[in-house]
Amino acid sequence: MINVLFEDNHIIIINKEAGDLVQGDSTGDETILDKIKSYLKKKYKKPGKVFLGLVHRIDRPTSGIVIFAKTSKALSRLNEQFKERSVQKKYWAIVKNPFSIKSGTLTNWIAKNSKLNKSFVFEKKNSRTKQAILNFKIYKKIQNYTLLEIILKTGRHHQIRVQFSNIGYPIVGDLKYGAKRSNPDASISLHSAELSFEHPVRKELIQIKANPPKKHLWNAFLYDSKF
Repeated sequence: MINVLFEDNHIIIINKEAGDLVQGDSTGDETILDKIKSYLKKKYKKPGKVFLGLVHRIDRPTSGIVIFAKTSKALSRLNEQFKERSVQKKYWAIVKNPFSIKSGTLTNWIAKNSKLNKSFVFEKKNSRTKQAILNFKIYKKIQNYTLLEIILKTGRHHQIRVQFSNIGYPIVGDLKYGAKRSNPDASISLHSAELSFEHPVRKELIQIKANPPKKHLWNAFLYDSKF
């Protein structure tokens, strides 16, 4: 089932479930891109192929907001916004261990290993690394877990996952980056919660919010009280 947060003639924005694949990979599993094309074809009774452009991605075990373009004009203009880093991106993450710093900035040099599908932090800049920057603040603590609000300043491969793992706070369920146990559904406790950007055609500010799934530790942190 597709959870549509916003749709007009130019874009469609969804709240992706953890486990759904945004774009095709070696698994050959059906993608969200394919599902939305089928949804649009059926809803609007479109003959032939449906155009749908992928503007950005979030990792398969991550939930949250993903934008797709319904026209080539919208796709090119949104791609430019992401390239210029004018899109504001907020994430929620639950990490293992109580955080001692109320807020701060993480700046690292990271590089992707394509064979391992994993990123690594390096102490110094080199020919393979890219700078990764994010801001964070504590939203809530429960026992040995901390819910963080994160503002991404760059969009690197597995950026949030590797940067917090590097300082000893792996995201809950993220076995690839140091979590000791997986979540029951193989998700990780990372959610793309808010996006703000300029509409590619109407030029007005679009602000989208998406609630995390009502399961696992999200229930304890967000749904016992009003989110």
